[in-house]
Amino acid sequence: MALNTLKDVYIDQLQDIYSADRQSLEATKKLHERASDPDLKAALKAGVEGIQSGLDTLKPIIEGHGAKPTGEFCKGMEGIVKEVDAHVINTEFGDDAVRDAMIITQYQRMTHYGLAGYGCVVAFAKRLGLDDEAAKLNECLDNTYEGDRRMTDIAVGDVNKQAA
Repeated sequence: MALNTLKDVYIDQLQDIYSADRQSLEATKKLHERASDPDLKAALKAGVEGIQSGLDTLKPIIEGHGAKPTGEFCKGMEGIVKEVDAHVINTEFGDDAVRDAMIITQYQRMTHYGLAGYGCVVAFAKRLGLDDEAAKLNECLDNTYEGDRRMTDIAVGDVNKQAA
């Protein structure tokens, strides 16, 4: 698809986020399985639910523009998910808290990719006068920020102290 207008860029980026969310959903499920801290496990479970909610929001928006949600494969998130595998899934840890600290690190990297993507599409939707879509996407952005803040709180509250 040629990207000739802001709307073309908007749809392209919606598809990119959809792909990124699909990949991060699976990675977050793996992280949840490996986590030991109860607060971290709960936050990752909420993360899975939040990512699924984002997918459920994105799909009808993309389809409403006559595009397929799966029209794009996000190579950026692919790389981040490979880092999840390399630094958590395929790594042995001598201490659960150290693994939990790494889980938070990798989850927040995925989250920050989502923050950038959602922030851009919210701005595009507003510029295009798609106020209803902008509101829905802004809710996804707010939820992503909340998930990121929750991970920071868990890290500085308990996990990093135990890992040290």
